[in-house]
Amino acid sequence: MSMEEKFDSLIARQEELAPLMSSGELEASDFTALSMEYAELSPVVEKVKALKDARSELEDLAELAVDGDAEMKELAETESRELKARLPALEQELRVMLLPKDAADAKNAILEVRAGTGGDEASLFAAELFRMYQRYADIRGWRFEPMSISDNELGGYKEASALISGRGVFARLKFESGVHRVQRVPTTESGGRVHTSAATVAVLPEAEEVDVQIDDKDLRVDIFRASGPGGQSVNTTDSAVRITHLPTGIVVSQQDEKSQHKNRAKAMKILLARIYDHEREQLDAARAADRRSQVGSGDRSERIRTYNFPQGRVTDHRINLTLHKIDKIVDGEALDEVIDPLIADDQAARLASLE
Repeated sequence: MSMEEKFDSLIARQEELAPLMSSGELEASDFTALSMEYAELSPVVEKVKALKDARSELEDLAELAVDGDAEMKELAETESRELKARLPALEQELRVMLLPKDAADAKNAILEVRAGTGGDEASLFAAELFRMYQRYADIRGWRFEPMSISDNELGGYKEASALISGRGVFARLKFESGVHRVQRVPTTESGGRVHTSAATVAVLPEAEEVDVQIDDKDLRVDIFRASGPGGQSVNTTDSAVRITHLPTGIVVSQQDEKSQHKNRAKAMKILLARIYDHEREQLDAARAADRRSQVGSGDRSERIRTYNFPQGRVTDHRINLTLHKIDKIVDGEALDEVIDPLIADDQAARLASLE
């Protein structure tokens, strides 16, 4: 199918959807599905029509430049030059809009942050990253629900997870997965030396039960007594839950709630997300041998970003982007200035692979 045929089929599909939706004969679930399709189609069709109108106008101007009087010819040539300058941008915007969608882009996300190398400083940095994403979620109007936090006496996080809900959450956060490195003088350091520590971030698409098929016989559920920092007992009942998915070896533990039932529900939500992410990674590996040409692999062991506090800079190593506004980025306020170029680079790589 040529690009022009693709454009015509999109317009035809939108025209087909409108009467179907207004017929009043659809089941609620069908109406919802068609409404979502119509909402996704509308901006694309609007852009297609804008491109077609621009091309048609260019043809009219070409005729005027030949048949009109001297003044009309000059005006037509001026407008033609302006229109020709706008056309490539319109065509590029459409190509990006027509890129195959990641099926998980519209999903909510489960964020997991873990302290890496660097001891107490790593745990303090992990807590800082967790709060950065929380503030970023607030700025974008997303819902941020902490699910599990394992902290220490200094207020650092050994590991923490949260469910982030809202429009386009996973699409914007998926490139945050990987190793985040920090360079700064720790508050516990008396000599004033710069230390390097790290934390690992994982962003997983929230999975529904329809996304992942899990057989009960593939799960081992262990119940134990929850404990807090330093090993002290938190609850006097066996309410903590550990679920192991035997085929993949994925293990999830939850102990934040006093209710065993609530801990199990939270653990299952994280387990579903991890299994779904595992299946997506296997599929991606099979499909893309050239992942190096894309914006990182999403590999949890890949160092993706460095936060250098003495120099006030943040560097994303995948796209060689450096911004000297570390405070605003860590506060979540300027995180879009890192995320937007990552998304643009990914789109450029995917467009190049289609040519």
